[in-house]
Amino acid sequence: MAPFMTRLAFLRATLLSAALALASTGAMAADVTPPKDFLASHIDTSVDPGVDFFQYANGAWLKAHPIPASEAAWGIGNEVDDELYARLRGISEAAAKRKAAPGSDQQKIGDFWVTAMDVAKADRLGLQPLHSGLARIDAIASPAGVLDTVFALKPIRVGALFRIGVAQDDKDSATMAVQIHQGGLGLPERDFYFNPEAGVAKIRAAYVEHMARTFVLLGRDPAAAKAAATRVMAFETALAKASRKLEDLRDPEKNYNRMAPAVFTAKYTPSIDWNARLAAWGLHPSYVIVGQPEFFAAEDRLLRQTPLPVLRDYLRYHLVDTYAPFLSTAFDREHFDFHGRVMSGQQEQRPRWKRVIDEENDALGMVLGRIFVKDYFPAASKQRYAAMVEAIRSTFHDRIGRVDWMSPATRAKALAKLAAVTPKVGYPDKWKDYSALVIGRDSYAANGMAANRWLFQDNLSKFGKPVDRTEWDMTPQTYNAYYNPSNNEIVLPAAIFMVPGVPDDQVDDAVAYGYVAASTIGHEITHGFDDQGRQYDAQGNLSSWWTPQDAACFNTAAQKMVEQFDGYEPLPGLHINGKASLGENIADYGGVLLGLEAFEKTAQYRKGVKIGGLTPTQRYFLGYALGWMTQQRQQQLRQRLLSDVHAPAKWRVLGPMSNIPEFYQAFGVKQGQPMWRAPGDRVRIW
Repeated sequence: MAPFMTRLAFLRATLLSAALALASTGAMAADVTPPKDFLASHIDTSVDPGVDFFQYANGAWLKAHPIPASEAAWGIGNEVDDELYARLRGISEAAAKRKAAPGSDQQKIGDFWVTAMDVAKADRLGLQPLHSGLARIDAIASPAGVLDTVFALKPIRVGALFRIGVAQDDKDSATMAVQIHQGGLGLPERDFYFNPEAGVAKIRAAYVEHMARTFVLLGRDPAAAKAAATRVMAFETALAKASRKLEDLRDPEKNYNRMAPAVFTAKYTPSIDWNARLAAWGLHPSYVIVGQPEFFAAEDRLLRQTPLPVLRDYLRYHLVDTYAPFLSTAFDREHFDFHGRVMSGQQEQRPRWKRVIDEENDALGMVLGRIFVKDYFPAASKQRYAAMVEAIRSTFHDRIGRVDWMSPATRAKALAKLAAVTPKVGYPDKWKDYSALVIGRDSYAANGMAANRWLFQDNLSKFGKPVDRTEWDMTPQTYNAYYNPSNNEIVLPAAIFMVPGVPDDQVDDAVAYGYVAASTIGHEITHGFDDQGRQYDAQGNLSSWWTPQDAACFNTAAQKMVEQFDGYEPLPGLHINGKASLGENIADYGGVLLGLEAFEKTAQYRKGVKIGGLTPTQRYFLGYALGWMTQQRQQQLRQRLLSDVHAPAKWRVLGPMSNIPEFYQAFGVKQGQPMWRAPGDRVRIW
């Protein structure tokens, strides 16, 4: 799954500190009220928590921190990101000033930084870095030439027609397999091409205008550019029609179709000789895993029916759009006007240095990570966070033992899977070797392409080798976390534990358990038992280990969660997709339950002393809400509702809270209030 994982876009903070080591012992002074409690200061006292707990918990902070013009959203996670940016900028600028040995980490970081920050050079070069790719597209004279070009562009991450990579076989986690999935769209998901909501319709129109302006930058006159863009949009719409919906991509069994490459060719893609195409990359698999066979059959027909000029324009646009941020100001600005302004609602671009840091992280993530960890994340911290993982694991063990809907046979296998979960905390024990990656000062785009080629070859090199279960798919400085079902592991990068400007001695146990144990550790462990994760066994293989009766009980309870989130309507006419977001919603709910039960074992909970006028249990729930203290522009909200498997931040607080009786008790939620759900309607899984 790793090559196809997308970086989570939600901004969330996980508040933790050195004081976390004291959380399980209760050694912090819970009976001492800080001069100004940061948690209480975020509360909007004009809002009843039974009416809107998200606004009650976070409203004062959000009012005091409006979204900057350069951002699509703003929350406490952005403040953590700003600390990360500043630290990584310092590392990059220091490297740029040194006379580093060729091929060294410092040389690569320094040259990438200097070249990327040289706007004048990018303007002088214009389209020159893409000349060879554009010339290849210009020379296409047949459908076979289209495919030759598509496969030639894959190593530089141009996502035309489909996605392909090497990843663990879902049904044999010890084997690395070639996996091929639907793709090729310029808009984030297939529903952007069809949803009738007015805002989505405007996005479709703006996308065509954006493509037309891109073609003008490539030398077309406006009329010809508009016509070309309209035809490319029609081609992509046909691809979208053949694509599976977001919620349908969540079924791992239906998206696992194993077949020999020759069978794939004969049955679905007669235009593509998969044996020959893969052999050109040095791959000779006996089978491939195809996610959506019907998509490839439809795409093959489209390739034969679509005029070559349209296919050439489709490839031109995707090549240029992929590298526009690396090119001259004109291309960079056009890319931002659509992807930033239209899609996300940003009013102006973020500073170039921040955008460069993002690209540098993509290109040299683990190179930067080695330095970042050395400077900012001591080994002792790694040990502290690992201890909290075990506290949550122990709590989940107890909960699984108590659920009344699970049979002894399934329960035993669930406990075995939980015991086998591997936690990766902070940073890798073994660092990736980047010695073959060459970074220079020819151009920003050249460095971007070099990094993409290296990443592509690194991925292909895994085929036929033993699975490296020590490898990380996120860098230590990534503000995120994930669960990988094929490895049955949770991965918690160092940056997820950063403290955004709150002194360590102000982080009491209640906040730490809500902010960390619930929203990150418990959330990720629960992913192993959500609607997708539960279908993988302790060894990470997609297999049926539940009794039919237990699976039916789980699905009945999960359906309540689907219906609950389907009922939320963040924008008029656009509801949350309860089926697509089910796994994340189950993980949020499970994380809150696990964090709460673990917190109830601490001295702070047992003493019951208020801090900032709040009881320990109130602080726990507010600590969880703190992790989602963010607001976003309407444009970004619309985009996420159609393309993200995560519910918007506000509903990641409202949803789980309304299912937990202790929340009702802590805040006096009354029947008839918006946060109230009748006991029979509340989700009850773990």
